[in-house]
Amino acid sequence: MTAGPRWFQRLSIRWRLMTVGLVGLTVALVAAGSLLYAVLSATLANTLGAEANSAAREVATLVEQGRLSDPVPVSGALVVQVLDSSQRVIAGSLVADRLTPLLTADEVRRALAGEQLTVPGSRSGLSGRLHVAAVSAGPGSAPVTVIAGVPTGEVDVSLGLVRTLLFVGLPLLLLALAAVAWRVIGAALAPVEALRLGAERIGADARPRRRRATVDRLPIPVADDEIHSLATTLNGMLDRLDGLAERQQAFLDDAAHELRSPLASLRTQLEVAEHVGDGGSLPADLLPDVERLSRLVDDLLVLARSGNGEASPSLETVDLRPLLREIVSRYAAARVPVTLTDVAPGATAIEVPGNRADLRRVVTNLVDNAVRHASTAVTLSVGADPSGTWLRVTDDGHGIPPADRERVFERFTRLDEARDRDSGGTGLGLPIARELMRRNGADVTLTEAAPGVIAVVAWPRSTETPSS
Repeated sequence: MTAGPRWFQRLSIRWRLMTVGLVGLTVALVAAGSLLYAVLSATLANTLGAEANSAAREVATLVEQGRLSDPVPVSGALVVQVLDSSQRVIAGSLVADRLTPLLTADEVRRALAGEQLTVPGSRSGLSGRLHVAAVSAGPGSAPVTVIAGVPTGEVDVSLGLVRTLLFVGLPLLLLALAAVAWRVIGAALAPVEALRLGAERIGADARPRRRRATVDRLPIPVADDEIHSLATTLNGMLDRLDGLAERQQAFLDDAAHELRSPLASLRTQLEVAEHVGDGGSLPADLLPDVERLSRLVDDLLVLARSGNGEASPSLETVDLRPLLREIVSRYAAARVPVTLTDVAPGATAIEVPGNRADLRRVVTNLVDNAVRHASTAVTLSVGADPSGTWLRVTDDGHGIPPADRERVFERFTRLDEARDRDSGGTGLGLPIARELMRRNGADVTLTEAAPGVIAVVAWPRSTETPSS
């Protein structure tokens, strides 16, 4: 069972409350206005009926007393006719028609039975309508009927004014109430928006906790209500999560020490054994696995710490050219040649914000990955354009299908072809590169080369040098 129409569910809470409130208020005001108009109409009709009936009885009294005169004396704009048994007019007021009865024979019978009738004023040469009452008078041998009509003009004007007020006033009232409700609902939801903004700020500061002046927490409203309780509960949850993160960081620090030390000792012993010739070919066979395990431990620790919000230890402005020349020089004996291409030779230094150790690790990971998959060569290029600064690592290997170019940035993702040819990869090089560059204000993506693939590190022009 759904909570409401789909369009209603897509509305914000503010608009939902406004819609429900306005619909309910509209129904209530329309019902109240209709009831008011009906009661007012009935009351005025009864007043006119009572006035017409009173005038008819006064004339009937004159008939009974034999004092009826012609014209019949009446007050105001009353219309009075006296009819004999043959429905002929025998007397009337000044404005009454002396030839044509105001009511037909059937209407006379209904009026005498007590029914209130309204007839056109044109029957008496008047505009508007007449509210008519009738009474019997005279002796049984010569009965007459007294008909009295009261003009409804003033009542019609009053009812028209009420209708105008209802049709014009109600929409204006609804608009005013909607404006007030919008402000009131906004004020009621302001603590929720404050919670949202507070939650958005949490984690936005990339500095580690130990380097922050305060710990980010959600603002707690002053009012002791449900939102106050929610904010308090969420802050408690954040405290527990911070405690968990601190314990995790402590575990990572301990694991780094406990894992690196024995691995370093084991690698030293294997290198010594290989050097002196002990153990035959076993040390040479085990050393690559030990080195791969050491790299895996280092990579896991880097990913864990970057995911834990730990920022670069020192941020500076780095010139890419010397850094890239230094890295390229390490690959003089690589499986394929690694070269550096400067798209802007002789230009000023190409500087980017970041941490030098992070940038060195990222470029090294990208070059390692390119060397493992290249067929004949790996090329590094660096440059700048109006959109920002970029670094590209290009290999002429087998390439990566477009559908997998984002998937390879997931941890431990290795494509089937890479599983066959890659002898040292762990599936963490590209995820580490992206994690490190994003915390340095840049990003890493993959694009197609012909053949091969290009790893692009891009610094947007808007990126500023972060302060340490």
